[in-house]
Amino acid sequence: MRQQLKRHWAWLVALLPATVGLGPALLLWNGNLPNPVLRAWSDLGTLVLAIGLLVSGMALPIVASWALARRRLEQMQAREQERAAEAHRRFVLRLDHELKNPLTAIRVGLANVAAASSEAERQEVLATVGAQAERLGRLAADLRKLAELETKPLEHTAVDVAGLLQEAVELAGQQPAAADRSLSFSVPRAPWPLPSVRGDRDLLFLAVYNLLDNALKFTHSGDTVEVRAFEDGAAVVVEVADTGPGVLADDLPHIFEELYRGQGAQGEAGSGLGLALVRAVIERHAGTVSVRSRPGQGSVFTVRMPMD
Repeated sequence: MRQQLKRHWAWLVALLPATVGLGPALLLWNGNLPNPVLRAWSDLGTLVLAIGLLVSGMALPIVASWALARRRLEQMQAREQERAAEAHRRFVLRLDHELKNPLTAIRVGLANVAAASSEAERQEVLATVGAQAERLGRLAADLRKLAELETKPLEHTAVDVAGLLQEAVELAGQQPAAADRSLSFSVPRAPWPLPSVRGDRDLLFLAVYNLLDNALKFTHSGDTVEVRAFEDGAAVVVEVADTGPGVLADDLPHIFEELYRGQGAQGEAGSGLGLALVRAVIERHAGTVSVRSRPGQGSVFTVRMPMD
């Protein structure tokens, strides 16, 4: 009730004078009080001034409301611009960090090639340089994928979510890390199968596989990774859950940002763009992705997409 009053307070205030005037008017009309007829005379100049004041009095609240709404919009846009600028600044700093380490390793390696005392040592140094060059190549490729996702035309076909998930689980199960983890998959079969979604199957497969790859990468031997899906109202929900170390509370707000590496991801291989790619793909499909986690117990990544 209180929330309804808050939403309609402006209308209540506007109707208050009419409501207050209604009672005396009824008493006068019914003859309970003397109801004399009043006549007012005015020169034309005063009448024109009075009409002008009346119109201004009616227009001022409208103009004030418009000005207030515009000011709030400008403040909201300013805050959004500040958030975008801060996100860009963080991205540039992370990119600088991601580029600096392999470039430093390449420079040191090339300097050590000439100083190598044997062919075996030279080949070892060159292998290190090659690995760092490949790392830079993967980073550039992932950044290009992320940029293309913002403008790339999407296919709009009916995607069998159950089949897509099964294929992703089977492919992830071929990873060496999956050999000592429990990887399970479940979708509803009754009373009807899981509904399809409309979109680009290849991109949706990439998003699901990235979540699975992330779960396998950050879990330990003996942990469990579950992939499950279900229908929820007008949406299809996919969850990738694990019993890994979880995500720290300070990292949760940033985990889907480009190149972000949480405290638990330090030293792990990867570009730091996997979850950012997941978010970009799902949002292009009018869906959402979120995470809930408990340090020491595990994480659940939840994708929600509208049904076909």
